[in-house]
Amino acid sequence: MTLAPRVPHLLAALALLLPASLNAAEIWKLDNTDQIGGHLVVMLGEPKVQDQAGIKGLFFDGAKDGIILPTLPIAGAEQYTVEILFYPAEGGTVTPRSGLVEERFFHLGDRAFGRLMMETRKNGQGVWWLDHFISTPSQKSIVSINPKLTHPTNQWYWVAVRWDGTTMSSYINGQKEFEKSGKAIPFVKGQVSLGVRQTIEYWFKGGISEVRFHREVVAPDKLQRVNK
Repeated sequence: MTLAPRVPHLLAALALLLPASLNAAEIWKLDNTDQIGGHLVVMLGEPKVQDQAGIKGLFFDGAKDGIILPTLPIAGAEQYTVEILFYPAEGGTVTPRSGLVEERFFHLGDRAFGRLMMETRKNGQGVWWLDHFISTPSQKSIVSINPKLTHPTNQWYWVAVRWDGTTMSSYINGQKEFEKSGKAIPFVKGQVSLGVRQTIEYWFKGGISEVRFHREVVAPDKLQRVNK
């Protein structure tokens, strides 16, 4: 008796048990406060699910609202892309040091003190600009910010930060804003906070609708964007 005729059937059955792609994105929809992306949510304050301009998201008050998810979807990845659909609202708490509203709306932190941070800067004149960086142990932080690259507040945007192993690049609605080379090692296990820095400061005023984690570099023409 031979098993050869059964092999194709066994392979087909195994294929059903495997993910469609080892690099498939992990997608978080922020449409509730119980579970996001299958992960339990640690709540800070009282962020609320709201609809703004036809898009539903979790909105933060800029003073005491945030969430923490005890997982880091891109741990171990040599390359990655993080995309966030977010709504930077006008207002927020001014930082005395800079005279600006400085908000950490995305903070990925691992157990080795590696970080990927995305921040807004607002000057109280109806615009914001992006500050972001990657920092891993024993490596110099890769930082990008330009106050001249401003965008109106009170609108939805897709922001993306990519790391290809040697270069960090960022995009707003599919349009490149920064590209900077540097050195970084893969993240280890950790957690992600949204709406606040993990040190529980620099609160974000606005909404976040979706976060996508890719364990690969997404081509610019495949990045998400808001069509205005």
